[in-house]
Amino acid sequence: MKWHAAFGALLCLTSVACQQYAPTVRVERTVYLMGTTATFVVEATDRPAALKQLERMVRVVESTEAELSTWREDSVLSRLNGHPVDTWLSMPDTVCVILREVARWHRITVGAFDPAIGSLVAAWDIRGTGRVPARDALAAAVDGSGFEHVAIAEERCAAMRSADVTLDAGGFGKGAAIARVAREEQAHSGAWLIDFGGQVAVSGSGVGGPWPVAIAHPLLRETAVVELLLGEGSVATSGGSERDLAVDLETRVGHIVDPRTGQALTRASSVTVWHEDPLAADALSTALYVMGTRPGLEWAEDHGIAAYFVITDESTGDLEHLATSQFETRFLRP
Repeated sequence: MKWHAAFGALLCLTSVACQQYAPTVRVERTVYLMGTTATFVVEATDRPAALKQLERMVRVVESTEAELSTWREDSVLSRLNGHPVDTWLSMPDTVCVILREVARWHRITVGAFDPAIGSLVAAWDIRGTGRVPARDALAAAVDGSGFEHVAIAEERCAAMRSADVTLDAGGFGKGAAIARVAREEQAHSGAWLIDFGGQVAVSGSGVGGPWPVAIAHPLLRETAVVELLLGEGSVATSGGSERDLAVDLETRVGHIVDPRTGQALTRASSVTVWHEDPLAADALSTALYVMGTRPGLEWAEDHGIAAYFVITDESTGDLEHLATSQFETRFLRP
């Protein structure tokens, strides 16, 4: 999807007309953040204001990355991962807010969403070139995982690990960053969109109405299978596609791991979740992909989640589209 700067200008005859029909400029910026490409689009009354807003939004994401990145030894998450077991670590309030929501969705999804899987990510070498771990190594990685080993003391903003588990922000970091942008930008006017590596969020409709968002084919990232009109909230998509790692000609390692079994998932399907909270959309798209299409669809329907599944028949290439009633009401029904 390509966004182009759009400029509007009106001859204002009265102060009221100037307020009602203010010219709008749309400005875009693309930055590499959290291991992927993030595109920010804002609408403002003039270009300097738009550029200032873009800079403000990028800085918010950068500060979130500085707290959650496991690539940086000085991040809050890295300090927690390296902190002695059974010892409390004080954290900034911003991180406590995030981990509280992470714990909530881990509990609601009964562990299908679980970010304490660093040992499994390492076992499958998902941050590298990919590998199939030996059975004993995989069993040890499963034993060394699980968010149930993480405790959060909200009243004093501290966290503690009861086992040597490693938290990975891959399943919630982008959503957390977007959610923080949304909170920070509430006091500012002008519509904006963030397209962040499989997740899109908007502040509201733009001057042209809701923003068009393309949902990609599960196996062909550049091919759209449906276009949504997004006027609020966030949509996040989880699937395989080209992000899976090819170990050899016959073996692929999926970038999403089932925390309950330790298996790296390689499925010819994807799931898209809409939620007003970007962190929830991020976490739930991962959880529903882990659950699988039929169980995930049933779970999402039971919990009132707007979810959309696309399944590829690898023998024929045909696509099957399944959606919860909440998703259909929001996007598909006239």
